[in-house]
Amino acid sequence: MAVNVTRMLLLGAVAMFGPVNGYQIRRELVSWQIDQWANVRPGSIYHGLSSLAERGLLVRHEVVDGTRDVSVYELAAPGQAELSRLLREGLETVTLYDSRGFSAAFSMLPLAGDEAVPALERRRQALQEHLAGLPEPPPAGQQPRPPRATTAAEDLGPPHARRMLALWGRKLTTELHWLEEVLADLVSGALPYRLDDDWAWQPAEDDPGWQMDQDRERYRRLLEQQR
Repeated sequence: MAVNVTRMLLLGAVAMFGPVNGYQIRRELVSWQIDQWANVRPGSIYHGLSSLAERGLLVRHEVVDGTRDVSVYELAAPGQAELSRLLREGLETVTLYDSRGFSAAFSMLPLAGDEAVPALERRRQALQEHLAGLPEPPPAGQQPRPPRATTAAEDLGPPHARRMLALWGRKLTTELHWLEEVLADLVSGALPYRLDDDWAWQPAEDDPGWQMDQDRERYRRLLEQQR
């Protein structure tokens, strides 16, 4: 089953920036170019936030911010549980055809916390299992050899299809090598990723995230006054 990438991105963005309004979420996710790699239409973000609030995964508050009425969102307890499940599923699930779930989950790796490394280790195992069932890349001018684990060579299909399987195998091999390097750096601490780690990095001075931080603190004060 494919990971629900839209739900993961919306819940993750609210987890990172909430309390936050819908316009800020849309602007942030559009800056990630989610329409290009995640197939999420920017126009669907407002509806998605409302739907998640109706399902009890987000809490929507109506606040008066100066002269404006604003809807702001926070992550509900069921939303946190659902986000954790989606992140874990996205990090560890390997498919030959769709990498959107992994791309979304890895982009929000800090939210996975202590589950990040175990999930990526399960992904490494899944990559190795997938590779065991694909043909090895053939030398130039030769047909790919049968897969290392199969019942009959003809199950691979015609020669051009076998070449496509070999291409998928090369992609998975490249990802496996990359993942092994990432895991080594995560375990050693060379790659900081937890929210309380020192990343030795911060956004540019004109990054909208600075304003979002200020707005978040203001929204928190407004919400506290309403309680």
